[in-house]
Amino acid sequence: MKVLITSALPYVNNVPHMGNIIGCVLSADVFARFKRSQGEEVLYVCGTDEHGTTTEAKAIEEGVTPQEICDKYYKIHKDVYDWFGISFDIFGRTSTENHTEIVHDIFKTLDKNGYIQAKEVEQTYCSKEEKYLADRFIEGTCPHCGYEHARGDQCESCGKLLDPHELKNPKCKFCGTTPILKKTEHLFLDLEKLQPELEQWVKEASAKGRWTQNALSTTEAWLKKGLEPRAITRDLKWGVPVPGKKDKVFYVWFDAPIGYISITGQHTDWKSWWKDPDVKLYQFMAKDNIPFHTILFPASLIGTKEEWTMLHHINSTEYLQHEDGKFSKSRGTGLFGDDAMKTGIPADAFRYYLLINRPEKSDATFTWKDLQDKLNGELLANLGNLVNRTLVFISKYYDNKIPDKKSELDITEDVKKVTELLEWANEKEALKAIMTISQKGNQYFQENQPWKTRTEDPEKCEIAISSLANLVKDLAILIEPFLPDTSKRIFEQLAVEPQTWESIGKPLGSHTIGKTEPLFEKLDDKKLAKIKEQLKSSKPVEVKPLQLRAGKITKVEKHPEADKLYIETVDFGDHKRTIVSGLVDHYSMDELEGKTCAWVTNLKPAKLRGIESQGMILAADDGKAVEVAVTNAKPGEYLLGDGSEEEITIDEFAVHKLEVKNGKALIDGEEIVAYTKKVLDGKLR
Repeated sequence: MKVLITSALPYVNNVPHMGNIIGCVLSADVFARFKRSQGEEVLYVCGTDEHGTTTEAKAIEEGVTPQEICDKYYKIHKDVYDWFGISFDIFGRTSTENHTEIVHDIFKTLDKNGYIQAKEVEQTYCSKEEKYLADRFIEGTCPHCGYEHARGDQCESCGKLLDPHELKNPKCKFCGTTPILKKTEHLFLDLEKLQPELEQWVKEASAKGRWTQNALSTTEAWLKKGLEPRAITRDLKWGVPVPGKKDKVFYVWFDAPIGYISITGQHTDWKSWWKDPDVKLYQFMAKDNIPFHTILFPASLIGTKEEWTMLHHINSTEYLQHEDGKFSKSRGTGLFGDDAMKTGIPADAFRYYLLINRPEKSDATFTWKDLQDKLNGELLANLGNLVNRTLVFISKYYDNKIPDKKSELDITEDVKKVTELLEWANEKEALKAIMTISQKGNQYFQENQPWKTRTEDPEKCEIAISSLANLVKDLAILIEPFLPDTSKRIFEQLAVEPQTWESIGKPLGSHTIGKTEPLFEKLDDKKLAKIKEQLKSSKPVEVKPLQLRAGKITKVEKHPEADKLYIETVDFGDHKRTIVSGLVDHYSMDELEGKTCAWVTNLKPAKLRGIESQGMILAADDGKAVEVAVTNAKPGEYLLGDGSEEEITIDEFAVHKLEVKNGKALIDGEEIVAYTKKVLDGKLR
């Protein structure tokens, strides 16, 4: 049997975190390694999903092209997965010519078969930017929780999925203007017409194959609600171009799953895997990807009326959370792959922790304390202890030679249980079962007391040590899908070539072992504290955009609790704010009142001697004098920013370079409509 394994294609615009890794690539890797060890012909396919709005958004954020973003983050992903020991046969990309060709072929066949329809729809459009806005390029107030910076596709605060029209006070992310609705034509996949065939396929496939419960319930809910035509195009420039349509690309949900096929083609003849009825397709992902793999992608293949390798087993996890909240690279929350590589903790230790906590039936949480407890109390104290004490005993008392005795440890039923669990990809329980076998070995060691029987009953001691050595060998085979580097090191210490599943139970015989050394190091409190401090200090301060607006000072008062501070009332056109400034030594109240100045309006409010300041005035300082930056713009007009008003901290503000040159204000080298007359060169603060 040929086994085709895929893990959900990760978005190319980020660094994978621990939840991403266990949710798809690591889970699939365990299964791929298991199947290879069983002697199956395996192809494990994955790659970066490089199209769509997320890539464009990241490119805009970093000031580079989408292709440069793809190139940068592809390497980051590849480096992280290589370090984790993920055994892809191919880790490819969707921004290739062969991907475009296969997407076009499938689309044209669907169109020929009558499953593509054109519909005119209303879509948000920015008149100032002169372009249609993808959902995530619209920001506003969430109708559910009131969060003011929710995106048009989802609110990051409450997690609710949104449509842009639901937002209150929607604004264009690029320029801050209010978008309008404008008609545009898009192409739709007629899922309603495909539903009868799709339902029949789901019924048969889920009965023959192996589908996790969340995959079944999610799929059934979609079908019960009734499928409707779904848009497969977007008004973007970065993506697979739609044949015959200018400035339109395929929606990423349509082209990304086809990436499994095209990436296979980057490695070998894709038809030998995707057009072969003898191939069994196993797909791994987190639960948010279920509909794409049980509804949308299968419907696209069914609609071609061709014979495809269809989903056999879908294994979808719940979510892995982090103790500090939702994983966020920009906020420094959670552990990401590139950070894990810097900790000094071996990849296998992270693999063990993620797999023993794999969120198979409910969400799980990553915590450093739990990681420490499991590494010390389970991995080191159980498996590491058994291997080390057994091999050290052989080295010390048997001149490195395993006694040639028949093993009295029978783990046949245990291995059968592990095998059955892995066939269903119940990896967490399979790993627990393997650790139970190891624990039995430690108990056997204690019960047989070889340190005593070595002199009191040599025959019994030799049987026990031979039994333990062969158990260590079998554990090295069983543990390989989970901890490949650990397995390799055990075989090296045994001085045996790595073995496969069929060798479980076969005796080593009289055999000379190699050099012994501990498999794991203890993660003590001091070392853990050092790791956490290093990670904390290495987190860069996020460069968040400044929001600068023109504001007119309508009232100035002395601060009742501070001689050096003024309290200003500032008119921003649509609202007024109270802002505290340290300008007493440089301006009288009359001199300030009536001035229209440049203000930082997205600085997190702070109390200054009991008064909350809701922004900051920009003032030039050359070391001799201080002068506020004034502007001819109307109150409320944006001098810099997109109108999102995402709050920033004072540390995030300090990352930016603010200065005046020849009396002109510059932010990060960009000139804004603000100026000074006396302090012509200096810093803005």
